[in-house]
Amino acid sequence: MKLVLVANARIPSQRAQSVQLMHTASAFHRAGAAVTLLTADRRKKVALPEGQDVFSYYGIASDARPKLETAPCTDWVDGVPVLLQYFPARVQELTFARNAAKQVLERHTHSLVYSREIESARHLVKRGLERVFLELHRVPGSATRRRWLLDAARGVRGVVAISGGVREDLIALGVEAARIRVEHDALDPQRFRRPPDRDVARDELSLSKHGPVVVYTGGLLAWKGADLLIDAARKLPAVQFVIAGGMDKDVERLKLLAHDLANFRVDGFQAPTRVPLYLAAADVTVVPNRSEPLISAKYTSPLKIFEAMALGVPIVASDLPSIREILEHERDAVLVPPDS
Repeated sequence: MKLVLVANARIPSQRAQSVQLMHTASAFHRAGAAVTLLTADRRKKVALPEGQDVFSYYGIASDARPKLETAPCTDWVDGVPVLLQYFPARVQELTFARNAAKQVLERHTHSLVYSREIESARHLVKRGLERVFLELHRVPGSATRRRWLLDAARGVRGVVAISGGVREDLIALGVEAARIRVEHDALDPQRFRRPPDRDVARDELSLSKHGPVVVYTGGLLAWKGADLLIDAARKLPAVQFVIAGGMDKDVERLKLLAHDLANFRVDGFQAPTRVPLYLAAADVTVVPNRSEPLISAKYTSPLKIFEAMALGVPIVASDLPSIREILEHERDAVLVPPDS
């Protein structure tokens, strides 16, 4: 079977989305499909470390590597201030969707298409392609994009929702329940087969071997709640807090907020292959999602939860519907009130 996985994403990038995409494509390959990962030809990408290609950077085994393609798009998002990025971001999305659909129709006519993008799926079903599946991580808020979602969902073979919250709102919107399957995020266990010893990990990260260490991994968007850990660090001076992840601007913001704390360290973005090192050094990992917006409370399926579970690291997480789909209080984790 030939399969094209379509996603409007940078590869490589600093976002967890890129990790999920690369390993999803790899998993389809392991399952026997001939996989092409089709992503956006964006301007600004993460520079690969010397001696690494994109596959070794993401920890993809040599026998499970998909073919990589990019589709062109109009990309001037990063060239304007954040407050003015809405319009160029929409242009980028729509031009990628159009060009990705065109590329699929020209090069992959007989392939099954698995799209993470409403717009590209909609373009393909409008052009008569029948072998299309759509994966959704949220339900859009705007009336226009909801119409587009319904157009796509009614024409594809099936819809994959990453949480029950996404499924619930898709049904409320008018998508037939029988067409929706819930598949939470997951991971490739091969990445975590040989984690370093805790003392070795702490030595490599220059962390004390004697005090408790709390680790947060992942992005630093406001709804992910990493800033709440600053208050915790002020109340627990004997505990070392380590933040591994985030875009540069968010890292600098968090460093500024915590500039007076000796027990709060912000290491910034880490290559995916280094995440197990941070988790191996931890006594506890945290998932402090805020109660708003909906993506946090209802839709998200955090990759960091599955990574921590793979290494058996204790988890403290926000008690939210999205998190309770994955974790049970006092069985898998300790769940605490959000925003606290």
